[in-house]
Amino acid sequence: MEAAECVKVAVNIRPLITPELLNGCTDCITVVPKEPQVHIGSHTFTYDFVFGNAGLPCLEIYDHCCAPLVDALFKGYNATVLAYGQTGSGKTYTMGTNYSGDGANCGIIPKVMEDIFKRVGTTKDSTELLIRVSFIEIFKEEVFDLLDSNSSALLKNDGAVQAKHVALSRAPIQIRETASGGITLAGVTEAEVKTKEEMGSFLARGSLARATGSTNMNSQSSRSHAIFTITLEQKKISSCSSTMTEDAGEDILCAKLHLVDLAGSERAKRTGADGMRLKEGIHINKGLLALGNVISALGDERKRKEGGHVPYRDSKLTRLLQ
Repeated sequence: MEAAECVKVAVNIRPLITPELLNGCTDCITVVPKEPQVHIGSHTFTYDFVFGNAGLPCLEIYDHCCAPLVDALFKGYNATVLAYGQTGSGKTYTMGTNYSGDGANCGIIPKVMEDIFKRVGTTKDSTELLIRVSFIEIFKEEVFDLLDSNSSALLKNDGAVQAKHVALSRAPIQIRETASGGITLAGVTEAEVKTKEEMGSFLARGSLARATGSTNMNSQSSRSHAIFTITLEQKKISSCSSTMTEDAGEDILCAKLHLVDLAGSERAKRTGADGMRLKEGIHINKGLLALGNVISALGDERKRKEGGHVPYRDSKLTRLLQ
């Protein structure tokens, strides 16, 4: 891939919700017809894509932004989709991280699952596939495994248990660096899946255990960064099984797709947060600031050529996505 194609940014403009309409709010964003540009007051911003509010239809987000990444996954490329924005702007809805398994949710992650298993069906005769999933959250700068069996047991015993209490009852996952310089999570659950329904059950299970809370801006605000990771390993099936060579085991393509639903950026004044909720917001904003700094460093071509420092270690979020 060319460097210019490595990062693309799309903005999705959601419609006003009922509380905003009741408060007399009106649209403040204008989309430039047939251009990926938006006007806010006297400022103009240009993106790769603009969806909603007279831009491209929201239903096309997956086709334009994510389908090419699933295609790249099958070719052995790693990829990441990040949903970033203010609290209450619709990140969890757009990503589909609140998946319940009833088929009503049409977010990005459910569509990724559907697309992957469609492709699996067309390649099963020529390729051996191993698909694994993990689901973690970063809550108050600690990493928790959302597929940990302890969280499932707690939720089963008391469906009203607050997800953050579930998270706090578990030991945080430790981030480790491998000999080759890669990043790994010690003891995180990596579940092997063979069907879309099986993958969906892990997504739904992890979604139930995720930390959420109420603020003035969002009654079900995500209080953690959630990362759903799909790992795909492919091995071509030899047409001459009797002439297997020692090198055959090396012909394996391995790639990961990270689907990240970030916690919303927020101002304490607008959310009315105090106490523990305020501390959560501080951790959220620190992680998002670190992410912004990393993306700025990676996007500065001059600094990259000079071997400039990229501050991956400033937060666990950027460390994990390094």
